[in-house]
Amino acid sequence: MESISHRELRNESGRILKAVAAGESFTITNNGEPVAMIVPLGDRRLGLPLSRPARRRGGWSELPLYESEETIQGMIDDLREDRP
Repeated sequence: MESISHRELRNESGRILKAVAAGESFTITNNGEPVAMIVPLGDRRLGLPLSRPARRRGGWSELPLYESEETIQGMIDDLREDRP
């Protein structure tokens, strides 16, 4: 598995993604420390343990809806008036 820096990933993402699509895997480093791995989809080589399954409950969808008579622009204008 080839090791590449985050800068190389940023600057050469097209080449790297083509290589991943062709079956290659990469370890991404930040200041020389490994921080991530990029592997092809369906690659089961990782063997990472699953501590708990993901949930799809909670989040933004469960926040109560807040309705106001005032517009967002009006609220912003009011806040700007408070500036010295």
